[in-house]
Amino acid sequence: MQASLRLLGNRRFLPLFVTQFLGAFNDNLFKTSMVLFVTYAVFRDPHQESNFNALATGLSVLPFFLLSALSGQLADNMDKAKIIRLVKLAEILIVGIGAAGLLVSQQHPTMGIALMLLAVFAMGIHSTFFGPIKYAILPQHLHPDEVLGGTGLVEAGTYIAILAGTIAAGWMSPVVSAVAMLTVSCLGLLAGRMVPPAPRMGKAITLDFNIFRASWRLIGGTMHIPRLFLAIMAISFFWMVATVLIVIFPPLVKNDFTATKEVASLFLAIFSIGIAVGSVAINRLLQGHVSARYSPVSVIIMAGFVWFFQYATVNWTPAPAGTLYSVTDFLAQPHSWRVLMALFGVSTFGGMFVVPLYAFLTTTVSPNETARTVAANNVVNSGAMVVGALVIIAAMGMGLSNRQALLIVAALCIVSATLAWRLHKACETHARKEAARH
Repeated sequence: MQASLRLLGNRRFLPLFVTQFLGAFNDNLFKTSMVLFVTYAVFRDPHQESNFNALATGLSVLPFFLLSALSGQLADNMDKAKIIRLVKLAEILIVGIGAAGLLVSQQHPTMGIALMLLAVFAMGIHSTFFGPIKYAILPQHLHPDEVLGGTGLVEAGTYIAILAGTIAAGWMSPVVSAVAMLTVSCLGLLAGRMVPPAPRMGKAITLDFNIFRASWRLIGGTMHIPRLFLAIMAISFFWMVATVLIVIFPPLVKNDFTATKEVASLFLAIFSIGIAVGSVAINRLLQGHVSARYSPVSVIIMAGFVWFFQYATVNWTPAPAGTLYSVTDFLAQPHSWRVLMALFGVSTFGGMFVVPLYAFLTTTVSPNETARTVAANNVVNSGAMVVGALVIIAAMGMGLSNRQALLIVAALCIVSATLAWRLHKACETHARKEAARH
């Protein structure tokens, strides 16, 4: 733990960490502000609320599906630090569109929502080109025994930033949110300019601008390796689970827990804290060694907490008709501790599950292939997240409640555990073969 935290005092790591932190904060401040506004001020039907959240989620991950192959090629073919600066410059324009949407929505909801959805899609493009870099640059700047710790800090920092953005979105007015978003994007550009150079590690590659052919080749060039295939599939099922949870949280808080948007912000904040805690805790358990040995049991425990969360919703006493619980009123309820404990458990063990798998991706292949490997992972992950959003839309269409959708999440966790167990066994087999060879 202390060895990992020392990286925060090193220029090889700190500027990247700050850049990622500010980007995650801004992204979540905007998305949460939009979702809470639409959930509490526009729609009055749980199914419409969940469908809108699913649409916004789908738009945010669609660029990952379409453009990850190109982003991975660029990251392995150019100086990664230069790409970071270009991406952070574009973020200022994107955030400006989102801020305009928040302001316009006060008087013209339809126009404001259109601008915000456009910004969500553009922010997805921004994240698509930054995503492979934040992991692929770590083996280039860090020593081998620092990569897991660095990955854990990036994940922990990301979810702490999500926490801060979530809390801010619940309490800020649209005007304050707009100003904050523009300010943070400018700070992110300054931090990105201090990231040390990270030039191409291998020979130049020919870029394929046919996004569909490039995606197919990218996946085919990665997924044929059994260990990578299992790691990517396990991560993808995790993000399918996370997508379902994030989509249903705001309408679940409003309609099942009968609570205000500040309580919805609290739910998302606790979820972020838990993943940050899990990200750091797993590094301590593994002592810097990249391994999936704890991933299967972590996601099984996560499934247990999802079931407990669903149980807590069934036994919840709603607020009096026509009212919503404030944060204070919610916390004063007899069983609120069950809800918060379940949320924290879900997210903590989710973080413990997924962090080693990301570190595994960047340490299994050669340095000149890491960005494309992460990009291949992003393509499959985004497809799984879109599936997760479609599952919610289909579930709502069939009349299932957000509460019942939690049982779908628990079932998906079991699938993730199976994949993680197979990955752990495949890694052990590979290690024995390597030992015998030497």
